[in-house]
Amino acid sequence: MSIERTLAPWQPQVLSVLRFIAGLEILQHGTAKILHFPAVPQFANVQIGSLMGIGGLIELIGGALMVLGLFTRPTAFILCGFTAVAYFMVHASKSFFPVLNGGELAVLYCFVFLYIFAAGPGPWSIDAARGRS
Repeated sequence: MSIERTLAPWQPQVLSVLRFIAGLEILQHGTAKILHFPAVPQFANVQIGSLMGIGGLIELIGGALMVLGLFTRPTAFILCGFTAVAYFMVHASKSFFPVLNGGELAVLYCFVFLYIFAAGPGPWSIDAARGRS
């Protein structure tokens, strides 16, 4: 039996796990900026109305929705664009190469959320339970 046939039945569940973990990872950026947990020194004085504060709200709300698998496709679309903009605004001006400008995570998030936008939430989600995947 090939590895592809062994693992293929698990693809939908692994998609749900990817969505959940990506949501948790982006959510922690939002909690650090908005709720100051965990305490990150560079986010200590983030104002809600600032660009970083608005980004934190997008991360907080979008991350929570991703974790739950609720409104997954539109949320993934927004987070894909958000992380692309974050890359170009924060990282790209430092260097062309993500490894040199610290933007590897922003690029990876962008394409993970693009994939989730295209593939949907997976079976372990509120969207799937509501029949809206």
